[in-house]
Amino acid sequence: MSRHEDEVRLGHMLDHASEAVEMCRGLERADLDRDRKLNLALVRLVEIVGEAANRVSREGQSIRPGIPWPHVIGMRNRLVHGYDEVDFDILWDTVQIDLPPLITELKRILGR
Repeated sequence: MSRHEDEVRLGHMLDHASEAVEMCRGLERADLDRDRKLNLALVRLVEIVGEAANRVSREGQSIRPGIPWPHVIGMRNRLVHGYDEVDFDILWDTVQIDLPPLITELKRILGR
């Protein structure tokens, strides 16, 4: 995979992580239980972050140690394969706690 393709994937990670965080701005955890569209959207956005991460080349991952690759990819796998047992507390914490520093790191890497 080319460096350009890795940068495209990193951009996808940044865009979808940012959208998930923005979607939750001003909301509370209970909103996730009340709003089916919100929980479906967040699941999908986090899945895409993980899928894009998985598509970054191994070399591209190794030169970017500031990204917790196994955790990002593992979350995607858990959401996809455990679709019937999604823990919305974990999803909420992922969006509120884990994505903001990931976004910061991706912006640094991409020079945005």
